[in-house]
Amino acid sequence: MPQPFASIDLGTNTARLLIGRIEGGTVAPIHVTRCITRLGGGFTRERGIARDAWQRSLDALAGFSDEMARAGVAGVRAVATSAVRDAVNGQEFCADVLARTGIRLEVIDGEEEGLLTLRGVLSGLSRTHGDFFVFDVGGGSTEYTLAQAASPLYTESLPLGVVRLTEGKPDVPAMEEKIVRELEGLKARITAQGIAAHLPGATLVGTAGTATTLAAMSLKMTDYDYRRVNNHILCRDEIRAIFDLLLPLPPSRRLMVPGLERGREDLIIAGTLITLKTLEIFGFDRMTVSDSGLLEGVLLSFAPGSGV
Repeated sequence: MPQPFASIDLGTNTARLLIGRIEGGTVAPIHVTRCITRLGGGFTRERGIARDAWQRSLDALAGFSDEMARAGVAGVRAVATSAVRDAVNGQEFCADVLARTGIRLEVIDGEEEGLLTLRGVLSGLSRTHGDFFVFDVGGGSTEYTLAQAASPLYTESLPLGVVRLTEGKPDVPAMEEKIVRELEGLKARITAQGIAAHLPGATLVGTAGTATTLAAMSLKMTDYDYRRVNNHILCRDEIRAIFDLLLPLPPSRRLMVPGLERGREDLIIAGTLITLKTLEIFGFDRMTVSDSGLLEGVLLSFAPGSGV
């Protein structure tokens, strides 16, 4: 049996490791680890990544390095996204990670992040024909990709992240104003490209922590099961009901809601608001949840012909 490969997604809120094999254009996972490190916590334009967030993420990556050594992976591709690409000390952080863990972080831009996410999402969907509008709510940014089957038509990264909004805005109305402004701008740019006709009838797909958490809450999960979450459909009214349930609760009480993972109790409000406004502004009444996304897309870079 061939050796497995590994992919790492170091995001603004979560660090994730996937060890798996590629079988017929899809990922057969062997091991998955996820740690909420909140790399973007305490981030400032002047100093970049805060030292405690730096250490939390370094510790997680050191653990990932040990896991990969035990698994005997044939190769690893590790990508870093919004927090590292925006940080004035991002290069210093990457150098420290390499020196201490042996992991070489590749800082990818928002467009590549969106395209890799599209590839990962499509590898796990039950239907892959037709038009898709994929969005990936992250800690520091949200990527939107409009695609015709596997062919991307438009991709853009917006400065809408759950950590960025939660720490940077004083209240929900301020978050909402920022989200609406960014999404209206995105809609105008898609229209200007002459491809807005692909939106009506497209499948809206949400991936990453906000979408999977909403699905887990919808399913009232006490133990997360990616097989039940993947391809789960959420309607707009149900997402609104979850938002209305969580909003008045203090973060500690939100953790009593089945499906809400510790570490997301303050961030889920911003993520759900991004999700709701995406549905409303682009005219969708439901979305499909994908447990697959950037992490799987990065691993699929090792597929024959991908050029890694």
